[in-house]
Amino acid sequence: MIDFFKKKKKLLLYSPVSGKCIDLEYVRDKIFSSKMMGNGIAFSFSEDTVCAPCNGKLTMIANTLHAFGIKAENGAEILVHIGLDTVNLNGNGFTKLAKEGDQVKKGDPIIKIDRKVMQKSDIDLTTPMIITNGSEYKFNIKNPRKDVTMGIDVVISFE
Repeated sequence: MIDFFKKKKKLLLYSPVSGKCIDLEYVRDKIFSSKMMGNGIAFSFSEDTVCAPCNGKLTMIANTLHAFGIKAENGAEILVHIGLDTVNLNGNGFTKLAKEGDQVKKGDPIIKIDRKVMQKSDIDLTTPMIITNGSEYKFNIKNPRKDVTMGIDVVISFE
């Protein structure tokens, strides 16, 4: 495959949570494990806040608060999907800490979860982070299956 048409703007994506990295193919949701929405990495996490993985514009927060999108400074579009089947909670258990259209910086808090609600609803909090327009870029996934700290550990690097 020729990389001539790939965008070459460098960018680092940091872990949006503290916890453990999971290869996408191990996520128990075929939409993510099949990479239908794009390539990326997932996390199991131990904190209650999900943060921006990079500087950019917060382009989308789902009405149900279970997912958000950021357009990075290099044009990459990143989707962070908090938990699996969390759309069914209709926003219950989520608190919005930023708003659509905000310019965010790496580590800025975006969504806070209520773990009691998640546990009561038997929610799998595996959280995929996908580059939805990844075919336009050349990037490497770092730290698969390793512990990561929110805003400190690089999990994806764009060449």
